[in-house]
Amino acid sequence: MLPGLLAVAAAYADTHGSHGLAFYALLGAIPLSAVAALECFGAYLDDRTNALRGMQALLWTLALALLVLSCAARSPATQMHTLPTAARSALVGALAIFAVKTCLAAAPVLRRLALAQVAKP
Repeated sequence: MLPGLLAVAAAYADTHGSHGLAFYALLGAIPLSAVAALECFGAYLDDRTNALRGMQALLWTLALALLVLSCAARSPATQMHTLPTAARSALVGALAIFAVKTCLAAAPVLRRLALAQVAKP
């Protein structure tokens, strides 16, 4: 989940006016997201009965597209020290996708915890 952490760091840098640092954080998140998307898609192709893996691969792909869009929208603007609206919107969309991915990843764990019973002594 390192790309998600880099996206959060980019959003934090944007709120404090350091748009150049946010650009480089997003630039680092792009190849990591691409690798994660390919790995998830490969895992889905190995086991096509698991819909959760397919959804995770799709969400990684959408997050990657939004990260690329945010990085591309802000690249010429880093010298002007401004943040384009498209860059901010794409970053917020990527953060929303990472939040959905976290909920999807936590759902099976929470389901197992709900079904667990306390052992009787």
